[in-house]
Amino acid sequence: MRDKVNRPEKSFAFLRAGTALAVAASLLCGPLSAGPASAFEIFGMKFFEDDEEAATAVIDPVNYTLTFDPGTDDDDLKDAIENTARLKQDEGKPVSGDLGLVIKARDDRDRILAALYEKARYGGVVNVTVAGQDLDSLPPNPEFNHSGAIPVTITVQPGPAFTFGDVAFAGDAEGRNPADYGLVPGARADSTLILKAGEKVVVDLKAEGRPLARLVERNATADHKTQTVDVVISAEGGPVAPVGEVGVSGTKTVDPAFVQRYSRINAGQPYSPEALNKAAERLRTLGVFSSVTIREADKLAPDGSLPMTIEVSEGKHRYFGVGAQYSNTDGLGLQGYWGHRNLFGEAESLRLEGSVNRIGESDISNLDYSAGILFSKPGAFGPASTFNASLKASIVDPDAYKAFTTTAAAGVTIELSDRDTVSAGGEVMWSDVEDAFGNNNYLTVAIPIEYVRDTRDDKLNPTEGYRAMINAKPSYEIDRGTFFSSFEGAITGYQAFGEEKRFVLAGKLAAGTIIGGDELSDIPATRRFFLGGGGTVRGYGYQEISPRDGRNKLLGGRSYVAATAEARIGVTETIGVVPFIDVGTVSTDEVPDFKDIRAGAGIGLRYATPFGPLRLDVAVPLKKYPGGTSFGVYAGIGQSF
Repeated sequence: MRDKVNRPEKSFAFLRAGTALAVAASLLCGPLSAGPASAFEIFGMKFFEDDEEAATAVIDPVNYTLTFDPGTDDDDLKDAIENTARLKQDEGKPVSGDLGLVIKARDDRDRILAALYEKARYGGVVNVTVAGQDLDSLPPNPEFNHSGAIPVTITVQPGPAFTFGDVAFAGDAEGRNPADYGLVPGARADSTLILKAGEKVVVDLKAEGRPLARLVERNATADHKTQTVDVVISAEGGPVAPVGEVGVSGTKTVDPAFVQRYSRINAGQPYSPEALNKAAERLRTLGVFSSVTIREADKLAPDGSLPMTIEVSEGKHRYFGVGAQYSNTDGLGLQGYWGHRNLFGEAESLRLEGSVNRIGESDISNLDYSAGILFSKPGAFGPASTFNASLKASIVDPDAYKAFTTTAAAGVTIELSDRDTVSAGGEVMWSDVEDAFGNNNYLTVAIPIEYVRDTRDDKLNPTEGYRAMINAKPSYEIDRGTFFSSFEGAITGYQAFGEEKRFVLAGKLAAGTIIGGDELSDIPATRRFFLGGGGTVRGYGYQEISPRDGRNKLLGGRSYVAATAEARIGVTETIGVVPFIDVGTVSTDEVPDFKDIRAGAGIGLRYATPFGPLRLDVAVPLKKYPGGTSFGVYAGIGQSF
């Protein structure tokens, strides 16, 4: 491959295959100079030999003063120039030795030229002097007068912005539309656009099933008379080839045959970079590997296929952890868990978990407790399926009811595509409930069915896409001989604005209904609908939004509608503010009657971390219940939805 740009003299940057312009500094080394007392000097570092013939380096720090002229009033260009100059960024900090200062100055000159190329300034010139001497006139091993700080001057002449002239694709890239690759004649000819265009040509050729596609030439010629840049990009596609033999390396306790099977990369299928990326991500989500790399062979096998190897590194299979959340309405909640990610050698997971919630209640009997055992086997009935089973028990005591519940469930989730999943299973729940209808026991069997379509770009902090969910849960209450079914649907959507996506509009709409059951009391309170709290309508207490009887006791409902709107505004790269409003209603009818609509509004603070944004929300009810919650404070990890 050849990357080339014709440039004026004193431009020291050149195009390379990467994300910016490369910089080259030629470091010249003079001969060792003997000194007194067995001392010698290299690059400004003094070495002193002892009787053991060992040497210790002593580097004298050097201070400098900087005069910096970016040569422009364009704020964007000025920032690009200043931000790339390390002498400017480190101003006030000493440098290691005289030569260290010169090396840093040379590096800055090349970095600034690279920044100019990125802004289409191919005629730019950068002049640098150190102690009054031009950078190129300094000796290989310079020494300066250290009576004070060494003066450094950097003067930039950015020159005009160049535009694209003739753009040509050659070889197997011939005939492509330059505009599809960001190379539009007459548009500003940023060097990054040329680099990205060459990379995209190779990506597109590989997407055609040509695994050996490569860039042959990427030539940019700057014409300083017309201030245009002519571009030639040539690529070689190579033959169309299917996937060949797929090997697995790096496994220790995980079955390599399972790794290959679960990756869904099979010999004979068409070569697809997108499929390989998805396979690697699929294996990473298992949680058993600390790294996954799919290594392609550099040449085809005799049968014309492309062999490849899935290289993995296993992580720790056993894990434990704790978590916490807090709201002023629900109190403090603590969770703990222990798990194993590779129980039988095929990424089967076992997880034991427990929690205590509503800590802070004056009566310990009002706390909520839960414990559970969860088992999951990926690839149970084919690579796209996962078998899940669980046994859970809980004691919960919200204002609406007090319930002791034990639930056993098992089911299968199938990936229909990268975005679509469907799940179905069976569930048996026994519950002892004390609520507005008295003390009742329920034994309920159910068949939960759910479909989810998820196009979000990030699960913890989405900026684009949507997630849609619809589920049904046909149920039979054995003690009463009652059939009822619940149906729920929800959709969340996200739209970012601006190149940096610092402003995101997010919305959520959810609704549900329960059909069947002669009386509301025939339906367990744990299956009725309530709203209020951090997950639904903030500002109200947990499950505070509900139909009520004549004694003002919470009944729960057969139907609900809830909606949320948020404006997620990034103030800095790590800090954001989120004004929001939540609205909801719950009805005892199978169709919401909207007689009692409740809304909460507030503002949140977000702090970005590598594992998702930390969230703090404060909200107030816009239509408070008599004697009800006056405000809510909620904290957690990840966006609210």
